[in-house]
Amino acid sequence: MPIASNFTSTLSRDWEINFLQCYPNGYLKYTELCNLFQLTAATHSEIGGISFSDMQEHDQAWVLSKMRVEIHRLPKWKDTVTVKTWINSLENSRSTRCLELYIGDEKIVGCETFWAVFNTTTRRPEALALPHEHFEKYADKIAIEKPFSKINIAQEQELVNQKIVQLSDLDIVNHANSVKYLEWCLDCMDPKLLLKQSLKSFEMNYLKEVSYLDTIEILRNSNLFTIEKEGKTCFALELEF
Repeated sequence: MPIASNFTSTLSRDWEINFLQCYPNGYLKYTELCNLFQLTAATHSEIGGISFSDMQEHDQAWVLSKMRVEIHRLPKWKDTVTVKTWINSLENSRSTRCLELYIGDEKIVGCETFWAVFNTTTRRPEALALPHEHFEKYADKIAIEKPFSKINIAQEQELVNQKIVQLSDLDIVNHANSVKYLEWCLDCMDPKLLLKQSLKSFEMNYLKEVSYLDTIEILRNSNLFTIEKEGKTCFALELEF
């Protein structure tokens, strides 16, 4: 698609929180928070001419490599929230995108995401084939207080669950959607910890894709989770309460 007439290098989009997105306590699920960020980023890519459809002309797609979310408080059912997003950097095959979630003028969540360009035929990273110079890059504008880190996965962990990846776990790139990894791990926790909204931040590293009918293992050591396939780590999640 061509660049939209209403394109700007920053995007703000309003969302109303519905009951399907909420925990039993009426507050937004952490997974749905990530979905809102993912959908807003996709909207900005679409109006800027670097969407999935545009990239598929070159057998390319964006895939998430890292994500850090810092939470001051969660929105609840019927709240209208505003998600703001912009690109911090974009060079060759990699891009950092920032996102913030507001209620009115109050910022309640900050997020940074690190993306890679992925060839959907070879399943390998490669340089972005589309022009992106029309996107202003805001190198000094950040959305989180603590930068990305490399999660230390060299810890002894306990197996807490095993599952087979199903069709419902897949997205349009034909692998498990990034939010599914978070969902699988949080489902292994005591619900009371999540429902009392004590989670202050979480960081995710995506290392290898998992696909339909793959058997995965979920391992845990306190606030660290990893997901493994055939003995190799595919994903790491670190929670901070």
